[in-house]
Amino acid sequence: MSRVTKPRDNQNHVPGGAALFQRMFTRLGCDGRPPRFRVAFYRYSSLTLTIRRREDVVYVRFSDLLRRAPLSVLEAAAALLLARVYRRKPPAPLVKPYLDYARSGRTRSRMNRMRLQRVRPRHAGARGQHFDLEKLFDQLNARYFAAELPRPHIGWSVRAWRRQFGCYDPGPNQILLNRRLDHPRVPQCAVEYVLFHEMLHVKHPTRRSGCSLVSHSREFRAEEKRFPEFQRARRILDRLARCGLTRFFTAGGNRSS
Repeated sequence: MSRVTKPRDNQNHVPGGAALFQRMFTRLGCDGRPPRFRVAFYRYSSLTLTIRRREDVVYVRFSDLLRRAPLSVLEAAAALLLARVYRRKPPAPLVKPYLDYARSGRTRSRMNRMRLQRVRPRHAGARGQHFDLEKLFDQLNARYFAAELPRPHIGWSVRAWRRQFGCYDPGPNQILLNRRLDHPRVPQCAVEYVLFHEMLHVKHPTRRSGCSLVSHSREFRAEEKRFPEFQRARRILDRLARCGLTRFFTAGGNRSS
C-alpha cells in the first residue's frame, strides 16, 4: 500500500514573492546569478524582516503584518533586504513606501494590538529586594498624574542590562526597569526618575512627525522636568552608565549623591 502524503500548506506563501525578489535583484544591480527565492509570511511579534541564504536558495520571511500591504511596500521591503545582503545602497524613493508604512500610526496600532496577543509580559516581579515598583508607581501616579494613569504590567528585568535603565513596551503594555537598579546603594530618586520617565511614555505614546517617529515630544520633555530631583537623578544615572555598579560605589555614588 502506498503512503499518502498531505499536500504542503502554502497558506503563508507570499503570492508572487519569488518574482518580486527577482525584479528587485535586477533593479539594484546585485552581482552574480539570481538565486532561487522562497518568500513567506511569518508570525513575528513585531514588524520584522529576515533573509538568509543556503547554497543557491534564499529564504525570506516577512512579518504577517504585511499581508495587506500594497505591492510597493513589499517591493521596498525586498529592496532593503537585498541591499543588506549584497551591500547595495537602495535608492531612497524605492524604499520610502516601506518606511512610510512602518512609521504610520495605523501600522503601529496594528502592531501593538498584535503584540498584546502574542507577547506575554515577562519580568522578575515588581517587588525587588530593595524597591517595590508597584508601590512607587502608585506614589508617582498620585503625585504627578492625579492617580489617573492606568497601571501597566510592571517589573524588574529578568536579566541585568548593560546600557538601558528602563523601557515601556506598548504591545504587552509593560514597564521594565533594569534589575541593576534594585540595589541598596542606588538612590531612590534615581529609581523613581526612571519609573517616572517610563510612565510618561504611557501617557505620551510614540507618534509620527513628518518622516520621523517622535518618542520624546516637547510635552514629554516639559513634564519630565517636573520631577523635583531631575538633575540629580540624571547625574547619578550618567555616572552609573559610565562606571558600572562596582566603580560607581567605590567612586562615591551613594544615596547622598
